[in-house]
Amino acid sequence: MKNVPFLTVLVVFVLVFALSVTALAARMVYVLPIHGEIEPGLAAFVARGLALAERNHGVVLLEINTFGGRVDAATEIKDLVFRAQVPVIAYVGERAWSAGALIALSAPRIAMAPGSSMGAAEPRPAEEKTVSALRAEFEATAERWGRDRRLAGAMVDSSVVVEGLKESGKILTLSAQDALEYGMADFMAGSVHEVLEQAGYEGYELVQLEPHWAEYIARFLTNSTISSLLLTLGFLGLIFEITSPGWGVPGTAGVIALSLFFGGRYVAGLIGFEAILLFVGGLILLFLELFVIPGFGVAGIVGILGVMGSIVLAFGDLQTALINLSIVLVVTIAAVILLWKRLSQSRFWKRIVLSHSETPSAGYRAPVDLRHLVGKQGMAITPLRPAGTCIIDGERYDVVSDGGFVAANSKVEVVLTEGTRVVVREIKED
Repeated sequence: MKNVPFLTVLVVFVLVFALSVTALAARMVYVLPIHGEIEPGLAAFVARGLALAERNHGVVLLEINTFGGRVDAATEIKDLVFRAQVPVIAYVGERAWSAGALIALSAPRIAMAPGSSMGAAEPRPAEEKTVSALRAEFEATAERWGRDRRLAGAMVDSSVVVEGLKESGKILTLSAQDALEYGMADFMAGSVHEVLEQAGYEGYELVQLEPHWAEYIARFLTNSTISSLLLTLGFLGLIFEITSPGWGVPGTAGVIALSLFFGGRYVAGLIGFEAILLFVGGLILLFLELFVIPGFGVAGIVGILGVMGSIVLAFGDLQTALINLSIVLVVTIAAVILLWKRLSQSRFWKRIVLSHSETPSAGYRAPVDLRHLVGKQGMAITPLRPAGTCIIDGERYDVVSDGGFVAANSKVEVVLTEGTRVVVREIKED
């Protein structure tokens, strides 16, 4: 009887320990699909998945199948993986090309499915500065986990030679077998379960994460093609609206397009309210300059700088912003040329361009050049007091004398013309 309390405590301890071991063994494995184009909205999704795994002390598996996308988005995902406080495994199911290769190399462990590939990361345009920067990014990422930096650099720079694997002038793309042989991948696996089994995880629970509706929308709206289209439609809508009386469909469509452009980036966490406020403030200043303040001055210049600055903030870097702005300007100019007739008759155009003309049909006459009359003689047919009328070369002219009174029927000589003003002097006979 004395041993009962001790046995009870022992049994409870064993049960608690067993439950703890079971709980620890059944680790949560969060599968994050890296599919489609790599864009900023995907980075926001990966950040959410990593944060969720860290809260629950789980494991993250990046399931990669992509042709690539934006390097800035891939770099952001790479940085998130580097800062992760939980184990991260990259699993290349089919391909990890371009920006997808950088994401795969950022993981401490890489698994590849048979027949998959990784590489082909030469940037477009392949300028020396861009290639050099991206090559350094790939090499540093590979070195982080002890992988061959030369092979990582060859995925970006065609001038890198890898004997027996890649010659100069070509970009390196590794098959799963080559990646395993050269140490760029840790093992091959045909499924997620094989990956986790070879990684040493047993009794795990898979959690397949998917972007929620806001992230889906953000990913769609931050797509490079969609972003340029929204920005173009926004500017075109506003331009058409200011060329039409009142407020109608073009202006509303333009505002909606710009709201989607900035809203998608705000949901994706790429911008804050400051970029949106900067854009709205720039537009307000431009409208004030065009419709309220006469001429074009400080308000217009500040408005243009505000709009441009907000777009640079929205795209995250100057080069991407300039490329997209160039596309917007080309499309806008083409649309203005096609709609020139309507634009030239709009109230906006009439406000900034002087369209009034003094035509003969409106009763206007060009001034007559009378310089040929200088030195010619004529007859005063009315007294000049000092103004009157003379006959010169058979034509009647309104004239003024250069001095005092000139009687009618007196001979006169033209001494000066100023525009339509003819000055005569009486000819004194001896």
